[in-house]
Amino acid sequence: MQGRVTHTRGSNQALLRDLLKHVSRLFYTTLVVVPANVRDQVSLAYLFARAADTIADTELIDRSRRLHYLALLKAQFSGDQVSLEQVREIRQVVGTVQQDSAERQLLERLEECFAVFGEFSPEDRRRLRQLMTTLVRGMEMDLMVFPGSTAAQLTALKSLDALDQYTYYVAGCVGEFWTDLMCTYRRGLRSWNVRTMAAVGVRFGKGLQLTNVLKDIAHDLQRGRCYVPEPMLAEHGLAPQDLLDVRNLPRFRPVLTELIRMTVDHLDQGWLYTMAIPRYETRLRLSCMWPILSAGESLKLIRVSPDVLNPAVKIKISRARVYGMMAVTILTGACAYTGTAYWGRLRKYLT
Repeated sequence: MQGRVTHTRGSNQALLRDLLKHVSRLFYTTLVVVPANVRDQVSLAYLFARAADTIADTELIDRSRRLHYLALLKAQFSGDQVSLEQVREIRQVVGTVQQDSAERQLLERLEECFAVFGEFSPEDRRRLRQLMTTLVRGMEMDLMVFPGSTAAQLTALKSLDALDQYTYYVAGCVGEFWTDLMCTYRRGLRSWNVRTMAAVGVRFGKGLQLTNVLKDIAHDLQRGRCYVPEPMLAEHGLAPQDLLDVRNLPRFRPVLTELIRMTVDHLDQGWLYTMAIPRYETRLRLSCMWPILSAGESLKLIRVSPDVLNPAVKIKISRARVYGMMAVTILTGACAYTGTAYWGRLRKYLT
């Protein structure tokens, strides 16, 4: 790394925790359940991903320049050398226009994040390079496939394969990263076949991303993005522009039902993945249980909501529901029977 700065493990942890508290209180709070010997790697992966997402979403910078700065960020993960000059350029151009103080601070401290990255083991750097290269590819796909940013410029994905590819780029690859990392550092997973379980982890990630797509349909439509593939809509006599009219929800329901079914199929694989984690790896089990159960609760709301196409309404599970789910799984020690019964009850509402 050019101009490399040496950090101690303690200073690494302090930097990552401080940034996470500002960038995402929710992630910082739930990070406590992630096993301690992988917490730094997961934290830094999250911060790098948020930095890339911030670049992609900065509409005060035109689309071509956002693509340029995403490419600059991706280039830092293409080999062992990090160009601090290019990292500073990202900070100076993209960081200074951020209106959100957390995102501005993240980009301002991006050099420090790369300094921490440089202290990781070669294998951990390899994992992070592979993850970030793929994640950024998904953000580039977003900017190139959807040329507009308003409902008047609405564009839809052209095929189900395109949706599958997108969900791999932005979430499925996280399942690969997570599996590779945990199989290396967690004793209970060292007997796993990494390649086989990573493929299941990809399904897990795709299920979580599809849940996000369904929750955010109305909001994304207003931004010119329809992640529902055109052929799925056409089968029911719909065009992407029809989804801008909330009165078309009854016609859209069959498509929504099919997408929920696809999402549940992926999440079922995620549940099998979670149950393959030994009971004594309680923290690891919980860190996988919670996203699946939260996704199930969200899908339950989506399935019956009259406001799926209404951009004025945000579909979100209550904080009480989240805390209740966390309490049940913690108090039962991530018990497979209790957790599977919970997931099974949710599935009844979804299939």
